[in-house]
Amino acid sequence: MARLPAANRESVPEGQKEAFDELLQNLGSVPQYGPGSVMIHVPQAHKLATALNNYLRNDSSLPKKIQELAMLVTAREIDCQHIWNAHAASAKEAGVDPDIVESLRDEVELPDLDPDEAAAINYGREFFQTHHVSRGGFQAALEQFGRQGLVELTMLMGNYALLAFMINAFDSDLPPDRTEPLLNI
Repeated sequence: MARLPAANRESVPEGQKEAFDELLQNLGSVPQYGPGSVMIHVPQAHKLATALNNYLRNDSSLPKKIQELAMLVTAREIDCQHIWNAHAASAKEAGVDPDIVESLRDEVELPDLDPDEAAAINYGREFFQTHHVSRGGFQAALEQFGRQGLVELTMLMGNYALLAFMINAFDSDLPPDRTEPLLNI
């Protein structure tokens, strides 16, 4: 059960009511699940976080397949059920092999990976598990994605780590219509 009640115009900080109204115009209603249900309590921060997320999802040089794979790696490493549920199917639609998705979910040996998949997975896993990236892991990712792509990959994983932190810390509920198997945590 979520740790905060749903936000409303009266509950947001003074000086952010206009931002709240603007968000509601775009969203249609107060989000009930996920990071938006938490961030809307501070509408100005929500707008800024959403702008970054929109850039990374829509204007990044990274292929959608790698974007979705990066989101899954982040969700799995941080044990975020909501992000996993939101992106497992879209990762498959973007071209991530279902066996890779299932192997990541179940934390078992991965099937053969394309070089870009291996670079993204290894880069993210190494950082989330050790809080550093080795020279080899960095170089492999740089060779696959170039300077801009690697910066964007790092920002994407960091952005989804922020979202996972929001979801997990505030215990945001999963949508009732979820379709993906839960992570084994």
